[in-house]
Amino acid sequence: MKKVIIFATIALSCTFAFSQEKEATKEGWHKSGNIILLFNQSAFSDWVTGGENTIAGNLGVNYDFNYLKGAITWDNKIQASYGLTKSKNSEFEKKNDDRFEFNSLIGKKAKGDWYYSAFLNFKTQFTKGYVYAKDIAGKEIRTQYTNIMSPANLTFGPGMLWKKSDDLKFNFAPLTSKVIFVDKDFTLPNDAYFGVEEGESTKYELGFYASSYVKLGLMENVSMENILNLYSNYLEDPQNVDIDYTMNLVMKINKYLSANLTFQTIYDDNAFEGFQMREVFGLGVNYGF
Repeated sequence: MKKVIIFATIALSCTFAFSQEKEATKEGWHKSGNIILLFNQSAFSDWVTGGENTIAGNLGVNYDFNYLKGAITWDNKIQASYGLTKSKNSEFEKKNDDRFEFNSLIGKKAKGDWYYSAFLNFKTQFTKGYVYAKDIAGKEIRTQYTNIMSPANLTFGPGMLWKKSDDLKFNFAPLTSKVIFVDKDFTLPNDAYFGVEEGESTKYELGFYASSYVKLGLMENVSMENILNLYSNYLEDPQNVDIDYTMNLVMKINKYLSANLTFQTIYDDNAFEGFQMREVFGLGVNYGF
């Protein structure tokens, strides 16, 4: 646990150390993003050291549309990704990525780089999720555990924003509402399903939320995003701070090809007693717009 927190801290600290001030952004809408397709395949025939035939594909979208007009700033970001892996020795194709997240942050200038702000964050997944096991005959079986909107999190609230540029900003929201949505058919006794009580489909929380976004160019054609979100629920175990840290590293080869690395770690004791981690790396087709 400590290693993950240290990693996130170092990543953000390095970003501050190397970030540079940019020219003032022009007023109006500013839109940018990329679509990436990663593909991986492996095949073996009479390979004496062993191997498993697999095929995998990932599709991701990262899109920003920001607005600036006078004292008003409005930043929006969509992150969506989905991936599947199929193995010859498995009964099922399995997800290796499934995510949809929308962030919106609006601010009105207070003084200097400070703004009065309000934010909204929504995240869920696209398709069903399963846990896998084997029956008494050794055959692989699966049990559905999640679905689109189960769970889904809607978080929103007023706060204060410090924004140096589109690539360097922090938001603090001390009165944040969070609503967890689930399919009540999945809820289990003792708040075991994402903190939602048995037979219920929603849970309301009130807490403190802080977020940071830092993006920089490490070198020519290499950029790195650091996104960190922290949340503490005042109404239940406020000492258990939820952590969501994502690092997106894009290494462009040319206009259409790039190597991409995504690392994400989440700590949310309502979902899992420990850190969840995912890492996706690949060479893929990259289209920027």
